[in-house]
Amino acid sequence: MTTTTLAVLVPLLPFLGAAAGLLLGRTAPGYVRPLAVLPTLVAAALAVVVAARQGGGPAIDAATRLTPTGSVPIDLALHLDGFAVLVAVLVGLVATCVQIYSTAYLRDDPRYPSYAALVSLFTAAMLLVVYSGDLMVLMVGWEVMGICSYFLVGHYWETPEARAASLKAFLVTKLGDVPFLIGLFALAADTGTFRITGILGAVANGGLDHPTVIALLLLAGVAGKSAQFPLHTWLPDAMAGPTPVSALIHAATMVAAGIYFVARLLPVFAESGAALVVLAVMAAVTMIGSGLAALAQDDIKRVLAYSTIGQLGYMSGALAVGDRGAAVFHLLSHGAFKAVLFLAAGVVIHAAGTNSLSAMSRMGGLAKRIPDAYWTMTVALLALAAIPPFAGFFSKEAVLVAAEHTALGERHVAPAAAGWTVLVAGLLAAVLTAAYATRLWLLAFRGRGAEAPDHGRQPVAMTAVLWVLAVPTIGFGLTVGVITDWFDGHSLTPSVTTAVLSTGVALVGGLVTYGAWRHTTALAGRTSVGAVVAHPDAEPALVEAEAMTHHTAGYGDTPGTPDPADPGRLLLGPLHRHAATGFHLDALYAKVFVRPVRAAASLVRFLDREVVDTYVRGSGTGARWLGTAVRRAQTGNVQTYLSALLAGSLVLAIAAVVFANVNAGS
Repeated sequence: MTTTTLAVLVPLLPFLGAAAGLLLGRTAPGYVRPLAVLPTLVAAALAVVVAARQGGGPAIDAATRLTPTGSVPIDLALHLDGFAVLVAVLVGLVATCVQIYSTAYLRDDPRYPSYAALVSLFTAAMLLVVYSGDLMVLMVGWEVMGICSYFLVGHYWETPEARAASLKAFLVTKLGDVPFLIGLFALAADTGTFRITGILGAVANGGLDHPTVIALLLLAGVAGKSAQFPLHTWLPDAMAGPTPVSALIHAATMVAAGIYFVARLLPVFAESGAALVVLAVMAAVTMIGSGLAALAQDDIKRVLAYSTIGQLGYMSGALAVGDRGAAVFHLLSHGAFKAVLFLAAGVVIHAAGTNSLSAMSRMGGLAKRIPDAYWTMTVALLALAAIPPFAGFFSKEAVLVAAEHTALGERHVAPAAAGWTVLVAGLLAAVLTAAYATRLWLLAFRGRGAEAPDHGRQPVAMTAVLWVLAVPTIGFGLTVGVITDWFDGHSLTPSVTTAVLSTGVALVGGLVTYGAWRHTTALAGRTSVGAVVAHPDAEPALVEAEAMTHHTAGYGDTPGTPDPADPGRLLLGPLHRHAATGFHLDALYAKVFVRPVRAAASLVRFLDREVVDTYVRGSGTGARWLGTAVRRAQTGNVQTYLSALLAGSLVLAIAAVVFANVNAGS
């Protein structure tokens, strides 16, 4: 088969698996798991073959005209460059691991057939986005992912949290998609095509008339899909869905789509220095804000959700300084270790018996009971904190090196202001990342929460995939000198300056967090809540932590008591309560947008019911009264009809005489 034929099969196989799974889910449940795993597995294998054949060489393009549109044509087009084929391998690998993991994680779930089919459809949509060479076809995959996320996040629709989270994810991402679609139309109007190659060719020849407007419109959609400030608030709430879905959304689909889109069309954004500065500021606020929020969360999945937002900020920062190679490199390495983190978190939650609560303060005695999750999660957290030689170190360094070169004027794709913004924010975020990664590890595996009942050894389907994904987490960064052909021949090797700075600040963040944990653990071990309050040297943050955790001791269905030794409260101090709520952005949006919309809806409902319906009801009532009067006149008595006829004739005669006399007198 030709490379293009194999590439067509890569998104097609999961789509067919999804269709077959939906059709046979009820009539032949025995086929559900094979239909979930095998098509995705084969698609992943074919993606590897396509990547090997493409080999980092010239892009492979193929297209056929879908239908005449009368203006800008739409083509079913493939564009296979180094970025596309590598991202497709990531999507196939993570999706396959998620499907295998889900066979055990949702073994007894009655809605598993529809869940598995939606995951396959989700995978097919992302692969369509990755391989598409036409923006309108890409938009199809973009929107299919949105509706799949709505159903998958709301999988546990019996709970109000899942229903609210799915609706919020859908609405917030659609809020960004509206200007995004307008931007696509404006881009096509300027360049005369939806084909990516045609657009890039037109940009190279100066054919883009409104670069800043188009770039900013497109960035709105990217901010929604890739959870960047200020449209990031849907992602932490999306943790109400099943943990494997969280792994898929965060590692290989949905949030990666926006970053990948900007990487594909980076020359369009590079035409506007203002747009790149806006992207840099957006990335900086996202990195720092999400790091602070992650340090204050107790739910292990929400910590990882804010972590994803921050790492996406690094990718956006790389794009803001005009280096798509660094952005996609970090996208790939992040996809590997973030999949490990979420899937390991699922094992931790199951072993801790905390179910959907996943509160780290209630976990205890887990390191020896779940060694697979313990070791793989430790490796993934080291990669997240960018500790060498793990993959996250090399990819994060590539971002910081690109920012450094732009800030110092060695690269001229973006303004120096964008470079300095990304570099400073990236180093600050490195401290925060190491801090919340250390805190997560300490609370989850070294915490003092009461030990939950032992559920026995975790299923092999859940633990085996952790080790599969741990391989690229450990070794992908070491291939930095080999994969340059897939990244436009651009070197991704770290520089001494940024490597020393970022590793140093990461170690500082981790050590300070460990010291804070030891301090709070020692105090919590010596005193109770009352003793801490009475102690003259008590830390105010510790007192607050003790009071809060003991106040919520009966919360939920989690066994055991919470561990008061939370270094996050001590490190953040008064900022903790604000960071724990995501700096009140949801409350702000509720006041600024939700309440006015609801008030307007109430006004419209009032006008509809009390004004419009009044006229409708009045006309109906008048017709009904008239009908009643006419109906009463129809008695069926002939004498009554003759009497009425004679009376009417008499009235008419009298009226005629009176009228005639009046005319005669005048």
